[in-house]
Amino acid sequence: MCQEPAESSLRQDTPWRAARHVVVLGAAILLLAACAGGARRPEPTYKDSHSSLANLPARAPAGSMGTANDVLFRAIALVGTPYRWGGNTPDGGFDCSGLVDYIYQNAAGLALPHSSRDMAQMSGRRVRQMADLVSGDLVFFGGSGGISHVGVYVGKGRFVHAPNSGGTVRLDDIDGPYWRDHFAFGKRLLD
Repeated sequence: MCQEPAESSLRQDTPWRAARHVVVLGAAILLLAACAGGARRPEPTYKDSHSSLANLPARAPAGSMGTANDVLFRAIALVGTPYRWGGNTPDGGFDCSGLVDYIYQNAAGLALPHSSRDMAQMSGRRVRQMADLVSGDLVFFGGSGGISHVGVYVGKGRFVHAPNSGGTVRLDDIDGPYWRDHFAFGKRLLD
């Protein structure tokens, strides 16, 4: 048979037990809060512009300023979304052409092909010089093998794109060391 503790021993245990319960409860709450927070999006790779184009005035296509702004804001909102080959949604991740198609479908109501090469073949004004790009222009990159990458120009020498496996959608200088050497042309779909 169990013997009940004396009342004085119960009083001595009570503060210790109460403190222990508070500590355990606090630890559980902190653990649940950390788990409920979900994965944090990585910081964008773009911090300060080093682009020689950064001092150009921000411009949008003359007849489509509102749509160009919608494209711009949609593109920037997706910075930090994970890269996934063949991906075309924020939840599933994006590859370069899936990102551009998603932005244009949702901001401008335009469905684009799911290939940077096919996008490059679409009708639209070709922009040969980086300094002539306006917000919302598609920007294409490649080499001797043809077009291999696409992004959306947002202005001031910057573009949004989904660059590679294991990375995230990011904002980069279009005239940065790699991109300057592989820039093919821009394409203006909003005019």
